[in-house]
Amino acid sequence: MRARWIVAPAAAGLAALACAVVPARAASDAATELADRYAPVVKIVKQTELCGHGEPYLPANVNVVFGRDEVALRGPWQGSNLVKVAPTLQDIATGRLDYNLDFPGDALSPGCTYETWSRVIEEGSQPTTYARVVPEKARPHQLALQYWFFYVFNNFNNKHEGDWEMIQLDFDASTPEEALRRRPADVGYSQHDGAERAEWGDGKLELVGGTHPVVYPAAGSHANYYHPALYLGRSAAQGVGCDDTNGPSRTLHPKVVVIPTAKADYLAEFPWLGYLGRWGERQPAFYNGPTGPNLKQQWVAPITWADETWRDSSFTVPEGHSVGTTATDFFCGAVAAGSDLLTSFVRDPWPVLIALAIIGLLLVWIASRTTWAAKAPFRLRRRRPWGSIITSGWQMYRGHLRLFNGIGLLFVPLGLVITLVQFLIFRVGGLHTFVDSAGETNAFVAIPTLALGILLTLLGLTIVQAVVSLAMVELDEERKITPLAAYRLVLPRLRPLVESLLGAAIVVSLLSVTVIGLPIAIWLAVRWSLLAQVIVLEDHRARGALRRSGRLVGRHWPRAASMTLVVAGTGLLLGPVIGTLLLLLTSASFDFVNLVSALIYVVTLPFVAVATTYLYFDLLVRERLAPAGELRGGVLPAEI
Repeated sequence: MRARWIVAPAAAGLAALACAVVPARAASDAATELADRYAPVVKIVKQTELCGHGEPYLPANVNVVFGRDEVALRGPWQGSNLVKVAPTLQDIATGRLDYNLDFPGDALSPGCTYETWSRVIEEGSQPTTYARVVPEKARPHQLALQYWFFYVFNNFNNKHEGDWEMIQLDFDASTPEEALRRRPADVGYSQHDGAERAEWGDGKLELVGGTHPVVYPAAGSHANYYHPALYLGRSAAQGVGCDDTNGPSRTLHPKVVVIPTAKADYLAEFPWLGYLGRWGERQPAFYNGPTGPNLKQQWVAPITWADETWRDSSFTVPEGHSVGTTATDFFCGAVAAGSDLLTSFVRDPWPVLIALAIIGLLLVWIASRTTWAAKAPFRLRRRRPWGSIITSGWQMYRGHLRLFNGIGLLFVPLGLVITLVQFLIFRVGGLHTFVDSAGETNAFVAIPTLALGILLTLLGLTIVQAVVSLAMVELDEERKITPLAAYRLVLPRLRPLVESLLGAAIVVSLLSVTVIGLPIAIWLAVRWSLLAQVIVLEDHRARGALRRSGRLVGRHWPRAASMTLVVAGTGLLLGPVIGTLLLLLTSASFDFVNLVSALIYVVTLPFVAVATTYLYFDLLVRERLAPAGELRGGVLPAEI
């Protein structure tokens, strides 16, 4: 009997232990089944050559960076702070707050180092995503399923070693078993400091097999999106700059590694989740390596994080606005260029400071070498100092705002034509299949579309220059003129205007392709900058107009070049610059911002035409009076 009493409690204890173990194992099995059922499909921008366009980094298994001689663990101190070369998982498991894992290379000047290294360490390793089922105490009836992705390098505007991104599925369920009987309520894709929400079944959420969400990481930043497009960000949550997920894409099915929910369990199996340092080399501000998943808000409070930070949409470049000089186009390039400049400054500030100082001194010197006092806008045929061309042009423009702005209205329908032509050629015409397969950022697509937009914009500027110059002659002769009447005067000369511009554009474009030809292209572009005035005021034909403009500029090339750079450059850039500021400082829609940019052309480019017309007459006077020696003593003739 005594033995029975001893055995019975023992048997009862084993039964209780079994009861405790089986539910735990069942929960683990349910979490694994849930993670496998909704495993994401990742479509990265395809890269065809090393260090070429596309995404070179794959979602990696974190183990590939440990135990390698190229990786160092560094402490949080100044100076020489090396702790260990080739750190192991156990070396970081103890926390290491404010330490940094340092990969080979310089994050501020990455070159091809990280791409080459990532291919070496990831060889034979399968792309990986780390899945975890996460409850939240404050939300007992909701559950999150997370998939984490680790990338070796972030090659966006905020370049840094290491990068952690994730997606999250939310369930109205308390346990994995219950979640298996339901479908997800919401999905969130991480994007920089924020995330974008989609309801399960939303049209923008692409699914494979009915359960596997398709993720499009942006090239460089790895921000996750729901479909291929060019996305514009103007805040920390959205990322400041442009995220490109346009194809062609490479489809990945990452291996799903399930992380236990309980802290003790995941620390025992995945010791790197105890690391409190940075997954990348130490750098200032946002160039510093990121912290790991275990330090993110969503690691412990996923539902609260979703409620507080997820937004309903991301901003894409509107269809048909990807060419020309729109504000959204300029925004992408300007942010990228500014980021490169800032990165160079952080890496080594002296070259940037010296360059800015030289530019400043040059501007001061130029301003001091000319007369800025305005000369009367009439008569036109008058020799003027460089600064007086600007001030006289401003007087003329300000005195006839309605006339010149009426002429500038050409840029409103021209913007619509640019959009329509691009749409017809690349979306309706026979090229749309090629665009879809090659991707909108492919060089064979991007270069022609960009060239088309620039050509049509320059055509508009050339026509406006011609119309404005004729209107100024009418005003100079004290005859009334309206915008419509000025356009009628240009109509008989429209064909040579178009032909001469096309000829000049073809020659300049072909020369610009090569490094040797680029200086010649710039030289010719300035020599031909007055072709509009030459055609309408001297009645030259297309081929003769290019030769005549070249002779007129002649030895005054620096004068014409500086006027073109300062006046025309400012006029063409002011719209996109103001549009970019609106994108950054307001919540205005992209269509509205692009409209504002186009309307600014209506105001600025007629002034460009006025100033270049004064330049034309200035050079004409110098040409005609110089041989007769009439310019001796600096006498400024009133007219010729």
